[in-house]
Amino acid sequence: MSEKEKVIWGMHAGSKGEANDLFLKKKLLGIGWHEMGDMSDLPKDWGKIKERVSVVFKDKMNKQSVSVNAGILRRFINEMKPGDIVVYPSKLEKTIHIGEIVGEYEYNPKINSMFPNQRKVKWLEHVPRKAFKQGALYEIGSLLTTFQIKNYASEIYSILEHENIESDPDTDDTISYVAADVEQTTIDYVLKQLSKKLHGHALEGFVASLLEAMGYRATVTQASMDGGVDVIAHKDELGIHPPIIKVQVKSSEGSVGSPAVSQLYGVVDNSEVGLFITLGSYSKQAKAFEKNKSNLRLVDGDELVKLLLDHYQDLSPRYKALIPLKQIYVPDPAQEEE
Repeated sequence: MSEKEKVIWGMHAGSKGEANDLFLKKKLLGIGWHEMGDMSDLPKDWGKIKERVSVVFKDKMNKQSVSVNAGILRRFINEMKPGDIVVYPSKLEKTIHIGEIVGEYEYNPKINSMFPNQRKVKWLEHVPRKAFKQGALYEIGSLLTTFQIKNYASEIYSILEHENIESDPDTDDTISYVAADVEQTTIDYVLKQLSKKLHGHALEGFVASLLEAMGYRATVTQASMDGGVDVIAHKDELGIHPPIIKVQVKSSEGSVGSPAVSQLYGVVDNSEVGLFITLGSYSKQAKAFEKNKSNLRLVDGDELVKLLLDHYQDLSPRYKALIPLKQIYVPDPAQEEE
């Protein structure tokens, strides 16, 4: 079998590279799940693997986590085989290590109790990260512990056969995908945190705090007597100068229809502005209603998160603690195209 016919696996040595020495010095690929014990008898059937994971991690994993973890175990225990290629991006050395799997699955807790499920590996190449295209780095950087590399397998084959890797074109389409994926992942995370930790009336306080971070004065109305208005906002300290902004907040993740939007607009005077904020989305009818009203603004979940990100540094410490984020830099597709 030629190198270009071999399956290529990607692996990570723990979230912070805890198994780096196990991988490189002891030449053993390893994964955790020590709670599962010896998995030499792991079923081939994915459904049965999920059942076993569910029993061991009862009350510790939801259905989605069970499926993800069962898939990782199936790949490492059942699908990997001697002769396959493995790619390990070391977080400690900024190097991509490429090797060949040379051993069957073994359970060796005495060698490493945290990564007792192991396979022997023979390292073949050690390549700087900068030698790879951005797209390849993105695929190799999968969040999964064990995964198959397909889209950029040709780069791995070229390195093993000592062929030159084609240089990146001036504009790599993957840059757009990377930036977009990071942005969407962040939006999804923040929306989940808002829905989970600030459901109902608590979200109104968050919206008021966000408006203050944006430079407004904001007050949450009384919950039992708000008449559909949850937050009042204005620019000046006394709330005298127009426009006064009347805000309604919905923590549901469904679609808001035109009746709810129309109800809010019914309490908005001509000199005021109505602002409807939801974690979900809006129906076509609601959006059409907004277009005909110059003093009405609809903000859906995605836009709310983008406003949060734009003003995160000025947000109340309380909400920063509930939604912990740190600034990172990703490729800018617009700059790449210039």
